Amino acid sequence: MSKVTIIGGGIIGLFTAYYLSEEGFDVTVLDKGNLTNSCSIGNAGMIVPSHIVPLASPGIIGKGLKWMLSSTSPFYIHPRLDRRLVQWCLLFYKSATKKHVEYSIPYLKNLSFYSKSLYLQLAEQHKGADLGLEEKGLLMLYKTEEAAHEEIEFAELANHHGVEAQVLSKEEVHQLEPYAGMDVLGGVFFPGDAHLHPSKLNDFLIRELEGKGVKIVREATVLDFDISGKKVEAVITDKGDYSSDYVVIAAGTWSGEVAQKLKITMPMLGGKGYSFMVNNTPAIQRPAILTEARVAVTPFGNQVRFGGTMEITNDNDKINLNRVKGIHNAASKYYGNFQCDFPQKQDVWSGLRPCSPDGLPYIGFTERWSNVLFGTGHSMMGISLAPATGKLLTELLMNRKAQVQLDAFSPDRYS
Repeated sequence: MSKVTIIGGGIIGLFTAYYLSEEGFDVTVLDKGNLTNSCSIGNAGMIVPSHIVPLASPGIIGKGLKWMLSSTSPFYIHPRLDRRLVQWCLLFYKSATKKHVEYSIPYLKNLSFYSKSLYLQLAEQHKGADLGLEEKGLLMLYKTEEAAHEEIEFAELANHHGVEAQVLSKEEVHQLEPYAGMDVLGGVFFPGDAHLHPSKLNDFLIRELEGKGVKIVREATVLDFDISGKKVEAVITDKGDYSSDYVVIAAGTWSGEVAQKLKITMPMLGGKGYSFMVNNTPAIQRPAILTEARVAVTPFGNQVRFGGTMEITNDNDKINLNRVKGIHNAASKYYGNFQCDFPQKQDVWSGLRPCSPDGLPYIGFTERWSNVLFGTGHSMMGISLAPATGKLLTELLMNRKAQVQLDAFSPDRYS
């Protein structure tokens, strides 16, 4: 039985452990935290095959520069003298092209559709588990003509690539959201999208893994690796050494630092997001993205989560209430009947999304070492792409043909 050590107990690491344990691997998960504060727990929980365009795309640079001028805007880069930040920004700029988008779409689409199918399989296999999984689609809501043009153009692109998208009038949006007093010009509806409750999913996976005998080591910091030739023999941590036949690095934002210990160049920065939960009154029915505000909205029964912002930073300790204010203000601007109090600071969740400069994840073996794989860099798509990533890494370890093409996600593409 091969020993696999997974560095990172976020949603990617947990799903990888889940599929590996199903195939009989001896799995150990090392996490620098306690598995209750991972990036995915407080996110929107969206499963979005509609998201076929990478973060690095034409027009995003101009919008980003404009947003930098506002303290409540959805995007901000903390200016600092940092070689990694400069390198990341230059690589992002080079990737924000139409050619890169056209190249990336088939890869992201296939990965997303595969991931959703795995979620449906998971729900079928564990019918008693309450994951909060619902197939209610996703609304992209807009208030301005400029945003309408962009979203309708994207709907045409999505339909062209086999992702169903319906352009809705204001009245048609009201039919899908009859209670919240929609104050929008219109929207685009993606009926194939879904959502679930991320913290319930996290708890379910931990229970399943520990029930199967997977060893989970919390608050373990990776210090180094024991290397022989082209093989990593063990992971050295402050809680002991873990001998390994294979090592999977799924450490989120910190994957780039771990990769550096293995002499692999993997540009990665943290994209900080915030969210808060409030009572869902009057009831919002469907997940949505408020396009101009870049705010995600997810109803979970009698509560609803609002989340957003992309602060490029590696600091997750400080809560920037101005960014939270931007999210809060958007709620009543789009949902005219919806009013909620500004959340207390202690009720605001924040997390660092692992962002690659080209907007594509790193998935697969690295050529530098014979037994090291990566599953990281999913940006805002961690929940959405986690099952597919874990399953694909398992298939690679078993020398099976991967279900989707992975070359665009090579961990070595910047080395």
